[in-house]
Amino acid sequence: MRAMVLPRPRAPLALTDLPVPRPREGELLIRIEVCAVCRTDLHVVDGELPDPKLPLVIGHQIAGVVARGAGEFAEGERVGVPWLGWTDGTCRYCRSGRENLCDRARFTGYTIDGGYAEFCAADARYCFRLPDSYSAEEASPLLCAGLIGWRALRMAGDARRLGFYGFGSSAQILTQLARAEGREVYAFTRDGDTAAQQFARTMGAVWAGGSGGPSPEPLDAAILFAPIGPLVVAALRNLVKGGTVVCAGIHMSNIPSFPYSLLWEERAVRSVANLTRADGVEFLERAGTVRIRTERHPFALEQANEALAALRYGTVTGTAVLRISG
Repeated sequence: MRAMVLPRPRAPLALTDLPVPRPREGELLIRIEVCAVCRTDLHVVDGELPDPKLPLVIGHQIAGVVARGAGEFAEGERVGVPWLGWTDGTCRYCRSGRENLCDRARFTGYTIDGGYAEFCAADARYCFRLPDSYSAEEASPLLCAGLIGWRALRMAGDARRLGFYGFGSSAQILTQLARAEGREVYAFTRDGDTAAQQFARTMGAVWAGGSGGPSPEPLDAAILFAPIGPLVVAALRNLVKGGTVVCAGIHMSNIPSFPYSLLWEERAVRSVANLTRADGVEFLERAGTVRIRTERHPFALEQANEALAALRYGTVTGTAVLRISG
């Protein structure tokens, strides 16, 4: 099979011929149709996440068709593969419903070969059936941008006014879900990025502007998608008493010091770590009732480096996706 392989951190992906994976007991063999590109892929490539499997096939927003079944999945079924690929099931976190915090967890496209390839093998227990109303390309951004965003939205509680810092793949999905729940979304982008601000308004934000300025209204909660530590402080400045800042990324630059007065009055800062299978089931059921529209920019598999560069430099509006087969 063809695959784009990371030989070592901070190196370009290389188009490589690899053997088709041989699934172990309980694993599916999946013919990949589309793999959406995630900022976490950049963190892996840039060496910002420690100890990846090397050489590595990155990618963890996989939509495809079962080529060899296992568990509850039969050959020919449509299936999605997310970031969380395996947990031990026995540690204190797994036994308390927090498998996303498992110390021995394995992750697709990081410690397990992922989706920048024509085939992958995945543990059937950690895969999801895709909603029939979505094509593979439409479904692929849901498998991380949607899933992690959904967990972040739940952590924001019942906040009516939501600030989204960074408006890309996750934010475009969450804005539609937030609107369906009667919430208001305020989008904060790079200062001067009028294209991203217009995109945010198109997707349903009631206001969009630069992150360097104040919010036009006090925020009940803020979700940070951009991995920029100083935005935590900016979000706290715009937050009401008792509000929450949710950091939705797996990696972030250092958060600068700030006066305690910004945190006082029961404001909170918390992070989202990975996801649980229950998150996936709940979110995909919701996606079946609220039709989510995503702006996507397709690339061929062999253009994966160009797709990553477009994400790195902010020249993609919405989600970059790799069309692999189908």
